[in-house]
Amino acid sequence: MNKTMPPEYYRQLEEIQAIDFVLVELTLYLDTHPKDKEAIEQYNHYARQSKKMKKEFEKQFGPLLQYQSYSGYPWTWDNTPWPWQV
Repeated sequence: MNKTMPPEYYRQLEEIQAIDFVLVELTLYLDTHPKDKEAIEQYNHYARQSKKMKKEFEKQFGPLLQYQSYSGYPWTWDNTPWPWQV
């Protein structure tokens, strides 16, 4: 697929990826520091932010994940480049 998306698509996708990277790092840290309340609060903050940003992204551009997203009618999974294609 060789479809060019608007700059906002790439900006939002990059922000989502950055926040999800923070969540991965915090998860690894919390695996070894499970009582770090500040880290847990940071994790929860970024988890909420990630969920909100993904919902907004999908409203605008379509699904990010095949099995965790809803589809409009007609089937919208193939309307935009898949996240791993950008």
